[in-house]
Amino acid sequence: MRPSSGPAARYGDAPPVTRRSALAAALGGLAATLGPALGQEQAGPKLRRGISVWPWFSLTTEYPAPRTDYAWPPFQEQRPVPTRDDLHRLAQTGLDFIRIPVDPGPFLSFEGTLRTRLLDQLDAAVAMGLAAGLDVVVNLQINEATHHWNGARLIAGPQAPSFPAYKALAAEIARRMRAIHPRRIVLEPVNEPPQECGSPVWHTVQREILSAARAAAPGLTLTITGGCGSMVPGLDALDPAPLRSFGPLVTIVHFYEPYLFTHQGAPWMRGEPIYRALNAVPWPSSAGSLEHTLAAVRRRMAADRERRPADKAAAYAETEAKLREYFDAQPDRLFLVHGLSAVRDWAQRHRIDPGRILIGEFGALRSDARYVAAGAADRARYIRDLRETIEGYGFGWAFWNLFDGFGLVTDDVSRAFDPAIVAALGLRMPN
Repeated sequence: MRPSSGPAARYGDAPPVTRRSALAAALGGLAATLGPALGQEQAGPKLRRGISVWPWFSLTTEYPAPRTDYAWPPFQEQRPVPTRDDLHRLAQTGLDFIRIPVDPGPFLSFEGTLRTRLLDQLDAAVAMGLAAGLDVVVNLQINEATHHWNGARLIAGPQAPSFPAYKALAAEIARRMRAIHPRRIVLEPVNEPPQECGSPVWHTVQREILSAARAAAPGLTLTITGGCGSMVPGLDALDPAPLRSFGPLVTIVHFYEPYLFTHQGAPWMRGEPIYRALNAVPWPSSAGSLEHTLAAVRRRMAADRERRPADKAAAYAETEAKLREYFDAQPDRLFLVHGLSAVRDWAQRHRIDPGRILIGEFGALRSDARYVAAGAADRARYIRDLRETIEGYGFGWAFWNLFDGFGLVTDDVSRAFDPAIVAALGLRMPN
């Protein structure tokens, strides 16, 4: 969930596209135009409609520096974890897989019996998903907030201090997943690589991880992705031909554009001060107005007692400028069609079947007791528009997330599914 840089990437300042040509490209289908596809032997699950179940193996009990270990158990006990009933209800909606993000830190920190217990817990979680009728994507998702087991230490390059250990972990998990059910499980060995688009370092890192996983688990479906946090520009710079030998493969792309809408109100976006007070950004832009959104931002800033007046004034000036860009660009469904057209073009260029491309994360932060973010109707419209665009191109998708502010559930206690989001995803409410 990494924001793009610059208004052109966010608001579609690209060659104009007509409504007729854009919709025809989205809905016309691609498979008939493609020959034999790269690295896509028909093994493993067909990932069409899924959902991430963070923080099942996330939210850790890491000790502060200078220690580099975790308390036991290493995952916070109060975090929301899917139950068997939750998984069965997900299957009843029409979803066909779950994506389990796994923080590798505890698996790398612990040794011996405790490490084996963690791996057994992951095996059991995967088995729960399979028993509910859901295929499973296991995603190694590094926690960049940790002071030790982060991307810089694990996957910054082949010389990263713990890169050998990370490769070995990916191989061990691959081996275990193959033993459980190689045709119903996919290993996604890296989440949102931090290297630049087209980085030769990421190319080397990805090849080495895939090599280790493939040697450990012949036939298990693996994933590939581009740099730049798995965003579209990273995919566009990815040459998949050298990865052919690691098939069967699924290609991962994340899509959260436009960030001014999807991440409005996100308190963790500390590197960009506009998000903290941003709210009431409409989708599509024609559903609201600049004046209404700026008034809502001013109210949030007035209630903020932590930031200094000068900091708030600077943040407001930047927010106003970005919002003017947003409303001037008038983003709507065509913005999404155009944004994902680069994925279609990449697939055609490299003869990749669109059914082997997965939009591995998408969603929008909601307004609830914790966050002041997107309005409910706007959020549902955005999710519907994006989901229909993804499906129009023939790609699979994994919604982010079951829990928390991006969640399918209305809250993490009742775990009631939000009917508006279920409908926006083209699903049905469970019994």
